[in-house]
Amino acid sequence: MNKQDYIVGLDIGTTKICAVVGRKNEHGKIEIMGVGKSESFGVNRGVVANIEKTVDAIKKAVAEAEQSSGVAIKNVYVGIAGQHIRSLQHRGIITRDNADDEISRADIKRLINDMHKLVVNPGDKIIHVLPQEFIVDNEAGIKDPVGMSGIRLEANFHIITGQQAAANNIYKCVQRAGLEVVDMILEPIASSAAVLSEEEKEAGVALVDIGGGTSDIAIFQDSIIRHTYVIPFGGNSITDDIKEGCLIMRDQAEKVKTMFGCAIDDDSQENQVITIKGLRGREPKEISLRNLSRIIQARMTEILEYVDSEINRSDFRKKLIAGVVITGGGANLKHLRQLVELQTGMDARIGLPTEHLAPSKSDALAHPMYSTAIGLIIKGFEDYDSKRSEHRKETIIEAAEPEEKTDEARQNSWFSNLFEKGKNWFKDEDNDDFKTY
Repeated sequence: MNKQDYIVGLDIGTTKICAVVGRKNEHGKIEIMGVGKSESFGVNRGVVANIEKTVDAIKKAVAEAEQSSGVAIKNVYVGIAGQHIRSLQHRGIITRDNADDEISRADIKRLINDMHKLVVNPGDKIIHVLPQEFIVDNEAGIKDPVGMSGIRLEANFHIITGQQAAANNIYKCVQRAGLEVVDMILEPIASSAAVLSEEEKEAGVALVDIGGGTSDIAIFQDSIIRHTYVIPFGGNSITDDIKEGCLIMRDQAEKVKTMFGCAIDDDSQENQVITIKGLRGREPKEISLRNLSRIIQARMTEILEYVDSEINRSDFRKKLIAGVVITGGGANLKHLRQLVELQTGMDARIGLPTEHLAPSKSDALAHPMYSTAIGLIIKGFEDYDSKRSEHRKETIIEAAEPEEKTDEARQNSWFSNLFEKGKNWFKDEDNDDFKTY
């Protein structure tokens, strides 16, 4: 099997760094070939805070993924998140030369490229330009205008931006680990690809990805992403609350949260306690499970108040027929689904990244913490298939030229252009001193 048949997703999170190797089987399902995971010590709320520690963690996770998959990893799709992520709505317009000619993919690409030229806040970079709907000669509500005729082509766009410096630091860490970034994808978009069905996206759904440093929201309706937002609290905020509220060490607080954490205060926990070993011969410490649940519920309620507020701000609350889907490592709390339903008044479920996976021998992947990494693989295959289709069209045009390239030369040229495009994404046009490492 060629290396091009594999896609690698690299999730650089606040609490963990995860590398997952996947391929497509004959049925179009994703087969996970290998997984590598390491603790993340250099990332704070989705942003790289220590280059060396992050590079070491990436190397460890990738080495483990290589060993378990038998694949030498060189190229990866990377997720990006953090408080610096912003979104805005904008409308683009182009005027075509001939109303009789059909609207093509090239016209849409031209419209999207125009959006990438928008002036954004100093230090920011456009990450994604997502079409909402198209308007052809004032006829609105068109999902795909290709093949239609018209002079005036318009589109409403959801544009996602992030800090150039934050993106550069992620890119720098990946490259120092000996890898190449094919593309950088917003993490809630990747997670949505892993845990949401097409029916949910069409009906209307709010995805809440609770990570270690942040909680990300992505709202879909009519199969289109309508709203995104990053909440500056996640699973680590709960751990810190337990540490302060119970007066224990942080690693003990994390273990207590993982093993005994519950999102809803329960009367039945009144007389239940857990015992934690004392430090250096000191007496063991007893913690009431009910007190633990109260601490967790207070922070989770605050996070979900943000979620509810953003759903209201998006103006899509009444259109979210499929309710709320919770994923990410923080979604594993007991009774979290019930708390979400209580706070939002909508149906909820826990999203596991198995929607598009082939049956696996390991049940470990059926955990919400892997949603982003697996979603990056799915988005990577979409990107690969799209660009391969474009390459085939270019090959047909080139066939008319006197001197033809070999298939191998075309393939190598295509991959070189793809990775060069990925590198150029991170270069700051206004900074001549920018260097890659």
